[in-house]
Amino acid sequence: MKRIIEILFALIVLVSCNSQKVYSDFDISYSRSGGLAPVYENLLIKDNSAHYSFEGQGKKHKQDFKISDEDLKKITATLSQNNFRRIQEDHKKIYDIVATTINVKKSPNEGSKTDASSIMPNYKTNWENIITVFQEIINNNVKNSK
Repeated sequence: MKRIIEILFALIVLVSCNSQKVYSDFDISYSRSGGLAPVYENLLIKDNSAHYSFEGQGKKHKQDFKISDEDLKKITATLSQNNFRRIQEDHKKIYDIVATTINVKKSPNEGSKTDASSIMPNYKTNWENIITVFQEIINNNVKNSK
């Protein structure tokens, strides 16, 4: 009996660790979270595989899809053209907003930026251009979301 419990415990640990892998093993991530009525939206990209999840407004949606080489090139080009690495974050305290965070692990544009404390005025257009590309990919590839 003790042996069965140990095996079940080991299986539970393995399954729970494996289910979180999608959230840590990515090249590019786009996420939105927070707000008065909390929203959690994630787009995680690894090679040509994408994982999308949305939770908020009483809805939940998860979907895996293939992202085209063209879309990947579009993301990389937009990050470069809008100087992603040079975007400066403001450090004002802003509460109860939906904050957007972008993490890039593998690219000449490697870095992490968030508008949780806003973006400096000189870089707001650059930031919006980058966010627009991710929203277009979500809108073109995700079915029945939000």
